[in-house]
Amino acid sequence: MIMIILFAGTKSLYNFAKVITQAFNFYFDHCFGFYDNFQRYHDSKKAYELFVDIGEEPLTSITKGVKRTKIQQAFKNPGDKMPFLFDYGDGWYFAVELKEIKNAEKWDLKPVILESVGEVPLQYPPCEDEFEENEA
Repeated sequence: MIMIILFAGTKSLYNFAKVITQAFNFYFDHCFGFYDNFQRYHDSKKAYELFVDIGEEPLTSITKGVKRTKIQQAFKNPGDKMPFLFDYGDGWYFAVELKEIKNAEKWDLKPVILESVGEVPLQYPPCEDEFEENEA
């Protein structure tokens, strides 16, 4: 699934995470983070987590919160990439890349989905037992 979203860089990573999850029809009901290591997020040198904002233990001492960090602080140049990990239990990974920087005409620019390719996955697919009951 590939999705291209136009979003104001002055918005917080928290708002960005909310828009990403809503674009995939996910409930915004879990902790999440943005990291600079695609292989092992635990080894990230740059990390932003909701844990910091809610007073829980962050990944490392350099981990910053998502509510006060602007998108343009985390993604500075076209080509910058970070994985967005949503729901640490189920482990939904979204590869996020800054494609382009444009000057906005309005400060309150609303997010816009410019392109969507592929099927949106179900956040909570039916359990095997539920599936078998529905087939009967």
